[in-house]
Amino acid sequence: MMSNSRIRLGILQRVLPSYRVPLFDALADSLDGGVSVFAGDARREEMITGSISPQIAQYRKGRNIHLFKGRFYLCWQSGLLRWLREWDPDVLIMEANPRYLHSPGAIRWMRRRGRPVIGWGLGSPEADGSLARVRTVLRRHFIRRFDAMITYSTLGAKEYDSLGYPSSRIFIAPNAARPKPKHPMPERGEEFRAGQPVIAFVGRLQSRKRIDTLIRACDMLEGNLRPLLWIIGDGPQCSQLKALANEIYPLTEFHGAQHGQDLEKRLRLADLFVLPGTGGLAVQEAMAFGLPVIVGESDGTQSDLVRDENGWLLSENRAEILAKTIKAALSNLPSLREKGRASYRIVSEEINLEKMVAVFLETVDMVIES
Repeated sequence: MMSNSRIRLGILQRVLPSYRVPLFDALADSLDGGVSVFAGDARREEMITGSISPQIAQYRKGRNIHLFKGRFYLCWQSGLLRWLREWDPDVLIMEANPRYLHSPGAIRWMRRRGRPVIGWGLGSPEADGSLARVRTVLRRHFIRRFDAMITYSTLGAKEYDSLGYPSSRIFIAPNAARPKPKHPMPERGEEFRAGQPVIAFVGRLQSRKRIDTLIRACDMLEGNLRPLLWIIGDGPQCSQLKALANEIYPLTEFHGAQHGQDLEKRLRLADLFVLPGTGGLAVQEAMAFGLPVIVGESDGTQSDLVRDENGWLLSENRAEILAKTIKAALSNLPSLREKGRASYRIVSEEINLEKMVAVFLETVDMVIES
């Protein structure tokens, strides 16, 4: 393995969110040559938390120049080539995103020195629109510049494979931000606590999380299936969501942002975790405490994490569909508890930080030896 390797690993990121720091520190702890991360600041409207810096990996902050918005967004990172010269990495891992204008320069710098570059991305969904064929050709050309590809999911691997990238050089590192749980599987009773189910949501209170859909879906439930809804988090939509809950579903409780033991206590007392919108790292937190989960399909990274075995993937962001799914979940308590046990097993054995680190090291090992 790579634990005694003197390889110097460079990691190029557009931004450095706090949830990625454990991965980079774990990689630095495994590579004697060290790890250096180059990243800049996100746009203000992205609300990406980046308050935590690596403790083992080195961190060089670049300057991001953001151009345009939406589907036309582009980014240029200033200071990148200086970092490459100073860190002089043996292997470079970088986001495989053609919208980042600095990427070709970084690849050329490594190629001139005969060193491998690993791409890291969600995948490459089928292009649509009038320029679909041109975009597909450009994507295919772009990813062929990498010596290997790391993606989060089986779906992402299939998308890269469909572009003609060699399947033997595609590695799946399921998205994880926490180690496998050290605590035992929480035990839950054969009845709902106090005779009422508890649904938990954890995350930033922002529109892309679709929390309003969750509140409306709970209002559609009837009788003893009407849950106590815990909204755990804070964010720009807090006041708006409180007003909606007061109007249509007073059984909603807002608990603000919680962490550590406070959050763990809530998750131990809940019966079901629901995230209708985008995101995913909170889903793993919930699964670590034995919760079955209902999530939106989002960008496809949930497809390996959430299965029939432990929960439900929503095909549409509609309150009616979510309400129907919640009703099915809460109506069969033995099955719900079994799905919760499956959640715990998945994050214990399959999808955790240790597994993600192992795949990254395996990929680095392969490109060095080939």
